[in-house]
Amino acid sequence: MSKPTGDDDFGIGLEAEIEAELTMAQSSRPEDSAGLPASEWLFDPTDVEREEVELRTLLGAVEGLEGDSRSRRRGTGEGT
Repeated sequence: MSKPTGDDDFGIGLEAEIEAELTMAQSSRPEDSAGLPASEWLFDPTDVEREEVELRTLLGAVEGLEGDSRSRRRGTGEGT
């Protein structure tokens, strides 16, 4: 079996990057900042939550593309 190249490497790298960004967003604990006065926020908790939702959506899209890519490599019509 050959080593994955090209688009596979890009997809794997992109997925890893998104997961790292998602981990950072989750570790920022926006709910802790929500109890502070807005003047003390380092970031807007709503923006962090919005970014987390966007990252999860993007991660799902990348995973979906990877699934499509794998099924194309195996060929169509399997099981029919």
